Amino acid sequence: MAHRIDGRKLGRKHGPRMALYGNLIVAVLRYEKVKTTEAKAKEIRPQVERMITLAKRGDLAARRMVVAELPDEPLVIRKLFDEIAPKYADRTSGYTRLVHIGQRAGDAAPIVQIELV
Repeated sequence: MAHRIDGRKLGRKHGPRMALYGNLIVAVLRYEKVKTTEAKAKEIRPQVERMITLAKRGDLAARRMVVAELPDEPLVIRKLFDEIAPKYADRTSGYTRLVHIGQRAGDAAPIVQIELV
């Protein structure tokens, strides 16, 4: 039985997988939409929403938590706290949406666009 198994491995070891997640989260926050596979999008969606929720708090502790989890991207962190978080001040959750685009030509993997609402 596969109880208490959470997350997807995506065919990568822990270090490269965490780097992939961090870079995808930064890309979503920087460009506000990114095309990727459905599995990757479903995996980073809760993390992006957590970053926005932390940024909505706006205090120093929240800023340090965001800096600790994301790669060294001061412009993205500034954008998250100054532009993105105030935009969602009246919303409690559901900051992202997945839009199904189709299948990738090479391996027929489902492609989605993860975007900020």
